[in-house]
Amino acid sequence: MIAEIGHFSLVLAFTLALVQFAVPLAGTRLGDARLMAVASPVTLVGFALVALSFATLITAYVQSDFSVLNVWENSHSAKPMLYKVTGVWGNHEGSMILWVFILTFFGALVAMFGRNLPDTLRANVLSIQGLVGAAFLLFILATSNPFARLTPAPMEGRDLNPVLQDIGLAVHPPMLYLGYVGFSVCFSFAAAALIEGRIDAAWARWVRPWTLAAWIFLTGGIAMGSYWAYYELGWGGWWFWDPVENASFMPWLSGTALLHSAIVMEKRSALKIWTLLLAILTFSLSLMGTFLVRSGVLTSVHAFATDPARGVFILVLLILFIGGSLALFAVRASSLTAGGLFHPISREGSLVLNNLFLTTATATVLLGTLYPMLVEAVSGEKISVGAPFFNLTFIPLAVPLLLAVPFGPLLAWKRGDLYAVAQRLFFAFGGALLVMLIGYFFVDGTGVLAAFGMGLAAWLMLGAMTDLALKAGVGGVSGSVAWRRFRGLPRSVFGTALAHFGLGVTVLGIATVTSLDVEEVTVMRPGDTLPVAGYALKFEDIAPYRGPNFTEDRARFTYFDAAGRPKGEIISSKRVYTARQMPTTEAGIATRGFSQLYVSLGDVAPDGGLVVRVWWKPLVLLIWLGGVVMMAGGVISLLDRRLRVGAPARRKTKAVPAGVAAE
Repeated sequence: MIAEIGHFSLVLAFTLALVQFAVPLAGTRLGDARLMAVASPVTLVGFALVALSFATLITAYVQSDFSVLNVWENSHSAKPMLYKVTGVWGNHEGSMILWVFILTFFGALVAMFGRNLPDTLRANVLSIQGLVGAAFLLFILATSNPFARLTPAPMEGRDLNPVLQDIGLAVHPPMLYLGYVGFSVCFSFAAAALIEGRIDAAWARWVRPWTLAAWIFLTGGIAMGSYWAYYELGWGGWWFWDPVENASFMPWLSGTALLHSAIVMEKRSALKIWTLLLAILTFSLSLMGTFLVRSGVLTSVHAFATDPARGVFILVLLILFIGGSLALFAVRASSLTAGGLFHPISREGSLVLNNLFLTTATATVLLGTLYPMLVEAVSGEKISVGAPFFNLTFIPLAVPLLLAVPFGPLLAWKRGDLYAVAQRLFFAFGGALLVMLIGYFFVDGTGVLAAFGMGLAAWLMLGAMTDLALKAGVGGVSGSVAWRRFRGLPRSVFGTALAHFGLGVTVLGIATVTSLDVEEVTVMRPGDTLPVAGYALKFEDIAPYRGPNFTEDRARFTYFDAAGRPKGEIISSKRVYTARQMPTTEAGIATRGFSQLYVSLGDVAPDGGLVVRVWWKPLVLLIWLGGVVMMAGGVISLLDRRLRVGAPARRKTKAVPAGVAAE
């Protein structure tokens, strides 16, 4: 009965989503306040219904109700409780419920916290959110019903894909979806502005917190996904330019550009049209990621690769939302003014440069991701575009962008002095140069490019620290005055500096591990010792082990430092999940500071030995620690009072009509 309740809740939610779309939109067209007032309560009830449906699916998994087809295909009674819950979104149907749940959650947040928005803008935003929700609820009901029954009910389930039975699945997909779907609010604000034909700085102030929140979650989702692939798949790598990885990276790049563009629009009433376009394109790229994962057009360890008919349905939705919004943009954009003017050498100019590099990089990744599919569709020939293409095209765009990052926060609005800023960054440049020279001359194995990467990382981190120091008046006032100024700086200033510092931390991790990692592949037997990067790894023994729903052969290693002192133990295994008879490799990892010793088991050699792959990954944890620092910077910025207060109250809000410049 509980499955039927979940299914019926989705049907009701779909009906209310149609009401949420049509009635408030009609109210804005007719100027009827009563119709516009329908938007908020309908949105909240729709969210409650989707939440009820999601809760019923979780209950079916927890109770191991194998009469539900989705539960039977993706669960097992012996599976640990954590993976019973995370298995809800470890499949296509359940992940779509999570997608819509987060979508309606964001709509409910707009309804609850958007009370000081102009009535027409709030109604139009919730109307567009309702349209998106209705489309994906229809997709679930028509092609991906998670509550379909099995008769008779099997005694046992098929279990979840073993690769997904990991704590990372509890964090990665929800965070990624919070980022993906969070940009739907920006999209709805953009569409609402185009429908009304007006846009102003208050609009940008309302969009920026939603953009920042989505960016924070997407940053965390990508970082968590990268780390999950690193330790779970046993490949020893942290990024593979996999098409689905790219599908999450592209909206992050364009979302970063949108975030910076919204700042310019709020502060200087400039880049209005560009900000609207970025809001549309960012959510469009999020939808494209949904299409790539679920269409079956590509094969990936991340992709569900299910019925292509679902891909056709999502393709229609892509045409509806992307094509429709771009058509609306083409019709309305000419009636919107671009806003204030500024000098190329200014903070606005630096943010425009940032946008140009980010959008070009996004286009490069998009081309490399879609080109093989386009070639196959036209000629039937299968080709692949791998890391060499992306490294040769993306890195040359990323490097000048990273070099320019410290300049932006130090430039003045409207007109800046580039030479004066360069002088202020003298110590940051000197520190970066010193790091580069130390890396090149004193760190074994460091080449020119690796030393440059270390210096670039130091440039970003020292540049962020310089920004805070200068704004606090360090060097120009007494220490006590500088401390008071430092404590009084807006939280958005701290957040920006911390995000840029985190970017430098990630760059340092990438530069170091890419150039200095050590890999050894050999055949070992119990008692053998392998020297790796100043450590000695000893193969102690291998023994069978039985888990709740798997069996495995566990290999135990100990490792010693250069003086022969034992430093710890590493357990690596080859595992077989009994229900699916699917093998996995469970890597063993020992962490030393920010570096890791990574051990992965291969096949049994013909002579009876065991193939062992060992990596020394120097400073590899900085890659993901930088992502955490960037998220922290975003959270601190989000706590800035100016963003929490939001736009002025309705009685003070004065929108700028189309065709009137907002100088």
